[in-house]
Amino acid sequence: MRLKMKLMGSVLAAMAMLPAFQASSADVEGVRLWRAPDHTRLVFDLNGPAEHKLFMLSNPDRVVIDVSGAKLVTGIDGLPLTDTPIAGVRHAVKDKRDLRVVLDLKQPVNPRSFALRRHEQLPDRLVIDLHDRDKVEEKTIEQVQVSGKRKIVIAIDAGHGGEDPGALGPGGLREKDVVLAISRYLQKSIDRQSGFSAKLVRTGDYYIPLRERVKKGRQLRADLFVSIHADAFTRKDARGAGIYAVSSRGATSETARFLAQRENESDLIGGAGSLSLSDKDDTLAGVLLDLAMTATMNASLDIGGSVLRSLGSFTHLHKKKVEQANFSVLRNPDVPSILVETGFITNPQEARRLRDPSFQKRMAEKLSEGIVAHFTSRPPAGSWLAANGDRIDRKHTISRGDTLSGIAARYNISVADLKKANGMQTSMIRVGQTLTIPSG
Repeated sequence: MRLKMKLMGSVLAAMAMLPAFQASSADVEGVRLWRAPDHTRLVFDLNGPAEHKLFMLSNPDRVVIDVSGAKLVTGIDGLPLTDTPIAGVRHAVKDKRDLRVVLDLKQPVNPRSFALRRHEQLPDRLVIDLHDRDKVEEKTIEQVQVSGKRKIVIAIDAGHGGEDPGALGPGGLREKDVVLAISRYLQKSIDRQSGFSAKLVRTGDYYIPLRERVKKGRQLRADLFVSIHADAFTRKDARGAGIYAVSSRGATSETARFLAQRENESDLIGGAGSLSLSDKDDTLAGVLLDLAMTATMNASLDIGGSVLRSLGSFTHLHKKKVEQANFSVLRNPDVPSILVETGFITNPQEARRLRDPSFQKRMAEKLSEGIVAHFTSRPPAGSWLAANGDRIDRKHTISRGDTLSGIAARYNISVADLKKANGMQTSMIRVGQTLTIPSG
């Protein structure tokens, strides 16, 4: 009996110690801030998980964050508060153990918070999103008219951003910076084409969840959604540009499967957080149906083929066909979508090229050329290009496998007219040569 009581006392003593063991504190080791067009994101880097509460106070407007058992071991001065709704950031110790952070506001916001667990090289994080109120929606294509006919809208999605740097190359080269630069060049190149309008999904260094990128393409009622990347692979010798479309089944190669898995983890890195009810709109229902929408998938493959031929005249191709994999960002129910790998940032030679602004610009021009070539040959009904395309001379860059007769057939013109428009005496052509395609 005495032994049983002794054992029971030991167990009770251990149980009494258990809550204190579980309530371990966390240090806030870093605080970062990102500004997006419609919200501001504040990120606390933690050395372990921690519970938190968020609430608002008015007169004046404030957002208060209490982090249980946490200590601030980093400075918060110098955060880039310009152009954000935050006037200042204060902190104090609450109840002798918790960290209280107060955000003094310049204007009311709709706050949202969520925790992200440690993922690969990233620590545990507490994310605070301050959504702007009364934002003006971007104009849709009904408001972008040319002589009574709409422009062809191209949505350009620069991958990653903000919290998510994407793949990393030698010398600290970050995918998110490379692809944003190429996307900006691509926007300028497409906007120079008659009857086209390009819109950037991400205009700066901030993160957009994958589903929101898809949703933005639908809101713009884009004719094409192009996601720009410069990814990594397990082998440093992997090289070459590639074009991907969504797959209704498996991936067409091990590389496609690897890249899709890596890109689909982006929300874990960038911080999409838990889904709210506002996320569950018709986009989700559309995503469930997109694999059955054969026309959209086929259009994506056709456009991807045109872009791939254009890229093949300029840079090495990883694969000479459009590959398919289950990329989340390409799951658009009614907007043809392609993902462009501009090169492998983990390949030292390709990393040097991807860093070069002249290469970025040339890459964008070739992407634009392939996109424009497709829509010029198959202009959407009701577009300015459909009404005026027969009066516009087009351009075609020769890629491997092209023949003069094949090019003539593609654009529905005769070989004789094609040779005449380009002052050709013979049918000899060379890779990289640009031909003028005469109007009908």
